[in-house]
Amino acid sequence: MMKKVVSLSLVAAMAGSLVACGGGAGDTNTTAETKTEASAEKEESKAEAGAEKEESKAEGGSEETKEAASGEGGSFKIGVIGPLTGDAAAYGLAVQHGAEIAAEEINAAGGINGAMIEIQAQDDEADPEKSVNAYNTLKDWGMQILVGTTTSGACISVAAETFADNMFQITPSGSAVECVANPNAFRVCFSDPDQGTASAKYIGENAMATKVAIIYDSSSVYSDGIRETFVSEAANQGIEIVASEAFNGDNKTDFSVQLDKAKDAGAELVFLPIYYQEASIILKQAADKEFKPIFFGVDGMDGILSVKNFDVSLAEGVMLLTPFAADADDAKDFTTKYTEAYGETPNQFAADAYDAVYAVAEAGKVAGITPDMSYSDICNALVPAMPQITIDGLTGAGTTWNEAGEPNKAPKAVKIVGGKYEMQ
Repeated sequence: MMKKVVSLSLVAAMAGSLVACGGGAGDTNTTAETKTEASAEKEESKAEAGAEKEESKAEGGSEETKEAASGEGGSFKIGVIGPLTGDAAAYGLAVQHGAEIAAEEINAAGGINGAMIEIQAQDDEADPEKSVNAYNTLKDWGMQILVGTTTSGACISVAAETFADNMFQITPSGSAVECVANPNAFRVCFSDPDQGTASAKYIGENAMATKVAIIYDSSSVYSDGIRETFVSEAANQGIEIVASEAFNGDNKTDFSVQLDKAKDAGAELVFLPIYYQEASIILKQAADKEFKPIFFGVDGMDGILSVKNFDVSLAEGVMLLTPFAADADDAKDFTTKYTEAYGETPNQFAADAYDAVYAVAEAGKVAGITPDMSYSDICNALVPAMPQITIDGLTGAGTTWNEAGEPNKAPKAVKIVGGKYEMQ
């Protein structure tokens, strides 16, 4: 049967915990300009063998996971789908790498019920049709569990396939409601309604602004879904939406009209439920217009500090909802492993995928799954096990899941200060 959308009480609890969040600083994206000379040398060394290494990972996971999977206990084949190339590659590669690190750690600790994890990632370029093709490729490989897909539009398309096949699916970052509408699907990130509602509550309860403009992507399920619930909650917070300006995938390089309308309407804050590439352009064009409102984004803005040739000073004071900061005390080990393996600082998508694989492992232990089970039998075992588990993940301590596939954990907000994330 179809799942219910997360309850209003959960949304309210999340928003309340968001306001109460505290913590230290976190820089989730390190540019080449800020690395030490030693790090630069290390990056150059990595680059020489980088293409060969990435090709090996895309075809069958990391060398560590492939070696571990050859053990006598057999292996669980976990597929990963996301954009490994193209404009959204920062998301998909992070998901792949986070999943690989989790698999390596779990394998080193004995695997799932004595069996190892094998990871294979496939590229979908954030395209729904290509994502279905990637899913079929992984099925041909023998996939038993899917960690993916990474982006919402692609995830919705693949979710129809996993439901028809009865394949267990946990998306690290597919935030559209429809991504987990089916009973075989779960997610690590918060849904779009949760992000929109929590953002409006945070702005209202912290008296950040009363006049707010929105710039959003009308061609994106992700962006439009967040905008919709933000507008609904804004009315409860005494927030006036003075401008709500759309763009689409065919026109995302010139935001002059949208910014002029926001400025002329007297917007004190501009809400950006969009991805970091477009956000970086908006910040540059706003600066050119000497338009200096507060900019507030959501998890898709994570990655803005790593945009090539972007002046990070333009992001000073920008706030966004994100569950992960690489410099946080509980993330240091992961950040060190990730940076050493891939030559860059992990973002929240890497942390989401890391938590997804650990959730599968914990649910697998509760369910008693074994590699010789069919993927359908594994799905039937994991679905009732998920609401029984609790993990202390990178994206939230004491994370649990309800039967609707939604996570229960405290969301967090960060502010960009001096080119780094500071937890609020």
